[in-house]
Amino acid sequence: MLVKYDENPLEIKNISHTVTLVPRLEYSVNLLDEMIEILNGRQSELKETNQDFRFDFDESDKSQVDSLKLEFLVLFSLDVLLEIKNRMKRISHLGNIPEVLPSSIPMIRTVSAQLFDVVPMCSQKLSEISVHLGSIVLDSAALTTARFDFSRSNNESADLLNEVKLMVHSKLSKQYPNLDFFKLCNT
Repeated sequence: MLVKYDENPLEIKNISHTVTLVPRLEYSVNLLDEMIEILNGRQSELKETNQDFRFDFDESDKSQVDSLKLEFLVLFSLDVLLEIKNRMKRISHLGNIPEVLPSSIPMIRTVSAQLFDVVPMCSQKLSEISVHLGSIVLDSAALTTARFDFSRSNNESADLLNEVKLMVHSKLSKQYPNLDFFKLCNT
């Protein structure tokens, strides 16, 4: 039995555009996974290197302070990227891309800028991810006729970055109970 089906050319056009988002999103997720893996390895190395500071830390030794600041930066970057990955997992359909991704882009750019001198390759790849995600957000917004409130998105991004910063301070304060990370990282 044949069923009569009326094709709506607008829907077909939207479907073809939607299909082009998936490969870019998958590519971005794969790149993000690679950067998480690199930072995870780097964080493990720094934790191992800095483990003696739990008992013997000299605040006047610039190399020790810098080493702990680097560990903070890498752990912060790693936790931000893990948060972004969790957000990306919430994407279940085209309509929630404009809800989930916009605040992730400034977070990625912040991490990329902070890693520029420390892990340049990660910084470059994160910049690439932010470009891809930006194009995905714009294309999905065009397809869904979504509107953006950049102020809200920036505020959400700043709030999430501050939240991650507090979590990292807490983690490192437990790891190094004799150190004041708030003081150390804000000097």
